[in-house]
Amino acid sequence: MKLNSVQNDRAAGVLVTLAAGDALGAGYEFGAPLPDGTPVSMKGGGPFGFAPAEWTDDTSMAVAIAEAFLDSLAAPGSPPPLDGTVRAWAAWAADAKDVGAQTSAVIAAARRAATAAGRSDVNAADFSSAAASFHARTGRSAGNGSLMRTAPLALAYLDRDPEELMAGAAAVSALTHTDPDAQEACGLWCVAIRQAVLTGELDVRAGLVFLPAGRAVLWLERIEAAERSRPRDFARNGWVVEAFQGAWSAIHFTSGSAAGPAHLRAALEEAVWGGRDTDTVAAIAGGLLGAAYGYSAVPFEWRRHLHGWPGLRARDLMMLGMELAAGGGRLVDSWPRAVTHDYSTLGRTDALVRHPHDDGVWLGGVRSVARAAELGIDAVVSLCRLGKEDVPGVAAADHATFWVIDSFDAGANAHPGFVLREAAAAVERYRAEGKTVLLHCVRAESRTPTVAALYGAKVAGLSPLRALEDVRRVLPGARPNPLFMQLLGRP
Repeated sequence: MKLNSVQNDRAAGVLVTLAAGDALGAGYEFGAPLPDGTPVSMKGGGPFGFAPAEWTDDTSMAVAIAEAFLDSLAAPGSPPPLDGTVRAWAAWAADAKDVGAQTSAVIAAARRAATAAGRSDVNAADFSSAAASFHARTGRSAGNGSLMRTAPLALAYLDRDPEELMAGAAAVSALTHTDPDAQEACGLWCVAIRQAVLTGELDVRAGLVFLPAGRAVLWLERIEAAERSRPRDFARNGWVVEAFQGAWSAIHFTSGSAAGPAHLRAALEEAVWGGRDTDTVAAIAGGLLGAAYGYSAVPFEWRRHLHGWPGLRARDLMMLGMELAAGGGRLVDSWPRAVTHDYSTLGRTDALVRHPHDDGVWLGGVRSVARAAELGIDAVVSLCRLGKEDVPGVAAADHATFWVIDSFDAGANAHPGFVLREAAAAVERYRAEGKTVLLHCVRAESRTPTVAALYGAKVAGLSPLRALEDVRRVLPGARPNPLFMQLLGRP
């Protein structure tokens, strides 16, 4: 599907924000509700010993879905997406720190079935049969394990009818969780994510029209109960219904006091404060919040160290989200997956000067990135697109990327003020760690001087416009566009 820049930002935000909520909640999993205002962080630990900023099974299983659907689109000979998904789950589960009890039982049974049939690989039929048997044997299979991972389906079905998405989400749920509550929860949440990517709206009721009348009434009652409550009120959030309600209540409860990026943060903190299955409730909420507010709304401090199985980071999740939404498989020759990004036709891009208020900060064009090692630069803050290998020698956590388009059109960027301030804060954070920083865009004419002025205002105690005057003395070509000038304080 052809998306505009803001819709692309939203698609990119789905998996990143899911993972951010997951990692934020990991260190508090199975704990009691926290008092309002308790600071929460990606501290790691918890009952399964996750590293700081490491995501858990919620995101790992979602990544497997995303990659299987991408491979089925672009790689000749790839297995069908459901077969690819379950094979990835089986490989992940062999070494995972945490696998839900129901999912673990289904994986074990599916492996036995494949072995009995003389096959080395499991397939979707093995999983579906094992899940159905689990349900028949226990009388229940409505844990939250399918809802936590369901978000990629919304992107994979973005250009299809939402009723097809409901069916597709139910089918992926039934690979491990056959209970109607689990299948319907996944469908409703995926339809809400799809609508949020396309419109920016948060509407968890959008999929109710695709349910049988009696089930639609039941789910409406559950949604309304969530809107009268807070996550802490759902003590059984290991059950898919209360996990759904906990996630939606976190979003709804905080919507009256915050908007945009502030709402994204507040809702995920509220989900963690709710206690019990904190990583899963926050991950579920994160998938929908990322769809509504986008990659640009995720705080840099959350993205910086975010990582997890199978050796991925926030940029990788951003790529997966964009590629799923585009519907063409892995875009190996295009940003953001391309090895390099070519700016050779855009004139002079070699500007490089020291910041007038801090000689530990360099201001430059995109060609200056290649000089990072020569100049002793430890950290890079990028305000333009770069290829995966365009910043050699700089650790991933020390390369901050921000999605900001140099446009006069206020609608081209999702949250321009927030993004530019976050970029300035990233420079400040790196400098506080003793790092020499390169701040750059393509030609150092608009985005770079804007962020340089915001940073200069902070460290020198000046107004942003006064700081910009000093930046212009070292960067005579600096001319932030009118939108950015408004953000700096000029009417």
